[in-house]
Amino acid sequence: MTWLSIVLIGLGVGDLVRSSSWSRARLVAHITTPVVVAVVAVLTDVDAWPDVIALMLALGVAAAWMELSRRTQRTGHGALAALGTFAVLVAGLIGFSGAASTPGGPVASWLSWADLPGTTTPSPARLLVLAGLVAFNIATANVIVRLVLLAIGALRPDMVAAAASPAGLSPASPAPPGQPADRLKGGRLLGPMERLVILGLGLVGEFGAAGIVIAAKGLLRFPEIQAAARNNAAGGYTGGPAGIDDVTEYFLVGSFVSWLIALASLALAA
Repeated sequence: MTWLSIVLIGLGVGDLVRSSSWSRARLVAHITTPVVVAVVAVLTDVDAWPDVIALMLALGVAAAWMELSRRTQRTGHGALAALGTFAVLVAGLIGFSGAASTPGGPVASWLSWADLPGTTTPSPARLLVLAGLVAFNIATANVIVRLVLLAIGALRPDMVAAAASPAGLSPASPAPPGQPADRLKGGRLLGPMERLVILGLGLVGEFGAAGIVIAAKGLLRFPEIQAAARNNAAGGYTGGPAGIDDVTEYFLVGSFVSWLIALASLALAA
């Protein structure tokens, strides 16, 4: 898990950078990811030749993931290729994880020196896993959820392309057709928060509380879905042809994918 944790930290930071509206976010993300991976590897003393080779290969696959997922989010096509690339990255790093060096270095020295809360001091390997999963759930997981929604058609590829095109962004051009996401606001912020809460509660054994969080999301979103249904019936929604069935599918699929990612993260953390 050491290699995977380090790559997830770098990829999470890179995906967070490229999710911004900054014009140079794409370039900065491609620079930030390998820099973060290199810094974390040095600080944890994971810098033997097998580590260097594995991390360099992983960074190449990670760069392909970033480009494929970016293209998919701009054109609406190729979601399976991007998801497959990420799956290969994770499977490869887990499959060969036995060759990774044991984390130590300055991070281990800091952990033994710092008076961290808790009854026991976490090991450097444990700290890497938790940091990698947190970074992954904040940014990269959002990209995965969106790609799955595109892959099954819950988000419409033609509308994604229209919204991303310069013509679609021009004030003089007609507004692109509405997506289900236009009716359920805040998903890109609520999703990471929800996953981190589930992960944190699961790590301390509060699985019942995690279930309450999942149920609460449905209860809180239900009035919005009802309002969307009333507006759709009255013809009051001006964002385009996204109907109540589309909104419901978007909510259910997006939520379940997000929950599965949180549960998979919890399994890796265990």
